[in-house]
Amino acid sequence: MHNEATAVADVTAVTHAAPQTVAAQEVAKGANDAAGPNSPIDPGAPRGPAVAIATGVRDGSTIPTEVLDSVLERIAADTRKLNAFTVVRSAKAKAEALALEQRADLDLLPLAGVPIAIEHNVAVAGETNLCGSAATDTAAATADHPVLRRLRAAGAVIVGLTAVSELGLWPMTDGEGRVTRNPWNTARSAGGSAGGSAAAVAGGLVPVAHGNDGLGSIRVCAACCGVFGIKPGRHTVPAEMGVDSWAGMVENGVLATTVDDAALALSVLAARPDLAELEPPGRLRIGLAVAPPSRFFLVDRHWTAAARAAGSAAAAAGHLVEPTTLPYGDSIISVFLRWLAVGTRDAATLAHPDRLQPRTRRHLALGRLVQRLRLVGPDQVDRVEARLLEFFDRYDVVITPTLATPPPKARAWHARGWLANAITSSRFSPFTPLWNMVGWPAASVPMGMHPRSGTPVAAQLAGPPGSESTLLRLSAQLEAMHPWERTAP
Repeated sequence: MHNEATAVADVTAVTHAAPQTVAAQEVAKGANDAAGPNSPIDPGAPRGPAVAIATGVRDGSTIPTEVLDSVLERIAADTRKLNAFTVVRSAKAKAEALALEQRADLDLLPLAGVPIAIEHNVAVAGETNLCGSAATDTAAATADHPVLRRLRAAGAVIVGLTAVSELGLWPMTDGEGRVTRNPWNTARSAGGSAGGSAAAVAGGLVPVAHGNDGLGSIRVCAACCGVFGIKPGRHTVPAEMGVDSWAGMVENGVLATTVDDAALALSVLAARPDLAELEPPGRLRIGLAVAPPSRFFLVDRHWTAAARAAGSAAAAAGHLVEPTTLPYGDSIISVFLRWLAVGTRDAATLAHPDRLQPRTRRHLALGRLVQRLRLVGPDQVDRVEARLLEFFDRYDVVITPTLATPPPKARAWHARGWLANAITSSRFSPFTPLWNMVGWPAASVPMGMHPRSGTPVAAQLAGPPGSESTLLRLSAQLEAMHPWERTAP
């Protein structure tokens, strides 16, 4: 394993590879801080595990039931007690894998035999849709959500359902008797609400997982756990959730240890095979925006350095990278008000609202007040989107830090008050919600390790509507130039 000095040298080499392509001092400043004791993989290593499994099943060299047995053994032997799964579908998954082996069209299935975890807030036929809450209906779903239908049709095997924070509202995943932990440092959170999916992938339990992202969940958890995660733009993947679609802010996406695995899975969810093609993009105009949405947010310098390291790697790949400032305006206020309001529709459909966590009950009460005062309106989104469209006349992609601080401590956040949760949530993840508000695609790419928390750091890539392929191709370039350790030791 590389020591810290070696990792720093690796980042420095990337930073200095093309000094004329970047406003060098601004972009490279602090890039060494993004490196840590993380051991990068060989750039010439085989493709991701999901791609390898599907290739093997299609050519007959890999047997789906044997792959599944290995995955189930790893889940059962999780000595770190990550609490990634709420449901492990051992018997049902084995039946699915066995049925898959009998199919005559294996050579046509893009995800043939790939074990996949599903965030426990979409409908999976025969399973509950609890959405992290004791207040929801415990009846089993009678039909699959559209993303499940696409995954099954592509040959994926549904291994289990992963832990989610209550109603997906909180960026730390925990509940009664359960705290989902970060595989890199179990004293830290895996993030939320897709914390279970991220922990399952980063812990090496499954090669790829589904997640959904309403204010950054996929990117937040991917960044916490050192995996790649992408939220597609609006109308790219079927987005309806079992409880509510959060007024159009939630998108279904994927988390994986490699970009090519994520691209393959997203191509299935979107029914767009072209998304799995990862040839290098043409020369891109990239803005590097490390300033937070408000001066009231402090950003840990190692997270700033992660964004700068991504900018340096992009410059070394030949892209035009320059420092810039995103036109956030008052978007952070609009996002906060939406966060308060989105859960109120969920609450109206709950079977047992009296069983909600105290922090969630307070949150919903504030949300109802926001709605009564009519503090949320479409004109807020229109203003933000107009500024962003003007910004992207000059750029194809923007790079920011994914998070502002390391993950919070792994503790029973659901037992703490609303204010403690709200303050921690806001300080932790100010960069991600903007892209949910406007419905544009965004991804999180690992960029080293934080030397104090012992958890990964990451850069966020975002682009205008329709830029999913560009983000994936750029991410694959960054992965090749700045590879990461795929799973936690």
